[in-house]
Amino acid sequence: MARSDSSSYFRRSSLFWMMVVTASLSFYTWTVFWPQDVPYSSLGPLGALAKHFVDYHYPVMYYGWFLAWIIHLFEALFALKVCSDKGIDSSSARLLWFAQTFLFGFASLGLLIRYKPDGRPKRQ
Repeated sequence: MARSDSSSYFRRSSLFWMMVVTASLSFYTWTVFWPQDVPYSSLGPLGALAKHFVDYHYPVMYYGWFLAWIIHLFEALFALKVCSDKGIDSSSARLLWFAQTFLFGFASLGLLIRYKPDGRPKRQ
């Protein structure tokens, strides 16, 4: 999707990664805030692991949930810096990169980091 005008460059993350991140963070939120409602026995090994963490490491899970969102916020702020460095000046494109990176983390940021605005091929 290389364009000669990189000021409005935006590319959506892979649907696979969007679904993985959404499902993971949703399950994590569920186990942190409503652990009594999770059907652990129906989830196999994942349920057993989640139950163990809820029973024995709940404070780590609770603070880890906030830490995960803080990390996503810093990734999104870094995406804004990368947009500036790569000459993406369109406020709508920058907002899309910020929002997508905040929600999906490195699945989005990786696309932005790999983007070469001058059309040069990527180094392997």
